[in-house]
Amino acid sequence: MSSFNRRFLLLALPALAACGFEPVYGTGGSATKLRGQVVVDAPTDRNSFDLIARLEERLGRPQAPQFGMSVVLSLREEGLAISDENNITRFNLLGTATYVLRDIGSGEQVYKGTVNTFTAYSASSQPVATVSAERDAQSRLMVALADKITSDLLINSGKF
Repeated sequence: MSSFNRRFLLLALPALAACGFEPVYGTGGSATKLRGQVVVDAPTDRNSFDLIARLEERLGRPQAPQFGMSVVLSLREEGLAISDENNITRFNLLGTATYVLRDIGSGEQVYKGTVNTFTAYSASSQPVATVSAERDAQSRLMVALADKITSDLLINSGKF
């Protein structure tokens, strides 16, 4: 590391501390405050099961939860590529998750958010391969949505 880079880093650290920067995963950070504190409503289908599994992986399995969370999923599929035979060969899978975090003791809503993302998959002439690719895309989408929900909660945890 050059001496210029070291000097810049040493000068940037006090400025970063002065602005109120606090590591999310540091001791006493918002990640530790939410760890094991959020119980998500029971899954109703395979997609919500995948989403909840990833949320529990990121936020921890609820031990003595302080918060309950409801999630409403919305998925939409768009055709992207059309072959010469007029068959769609590539699909975009768009997902939206709207969630509400509530205090378990009072039942009061403490935070609400919406996240969006997308993934894609290819269709083939083999129906089994296409179904498998679609299911894999749905699973990837649920992981991405859960990661965005987790990030949003951690960033905004000072508000609740």
